[in-house]
Amino acid sequence: MTYYFYILKSHAFDRFYLGQTSNLKSRIQRHNRGETFSIKPYLPWEIMYYETFHTRAQAMARERFLKSPEGWKELQEIKSKLKKPLSIP
Repeated sequence: MTYYFYILKSHAFDRFYLGQTSNLKSRIQRHNRGETFSIKPYLPWEIMYYETFHTRAQAMARERFLKSPEGWKELQEIKSKLKKPLSIP
């Protein structure tokens, strides 16, 4: 099974959201139906970036690292390169 680390963007509010999932398409649809309470006010969300992993633990570790002080600079570099939404695999 493939697992994903992903970055979403709310263009209306210029906000980003980082997460991980095993079904990227379904997860984005659930986000945009407002099923994630913490990001519901910032709809709609678009997928801007993703990475694939062989295990959920790897995807979770990547998310955790990029949300940490140690990963902040790398996250800023990734976000600076995001230009347009991606197609969902």
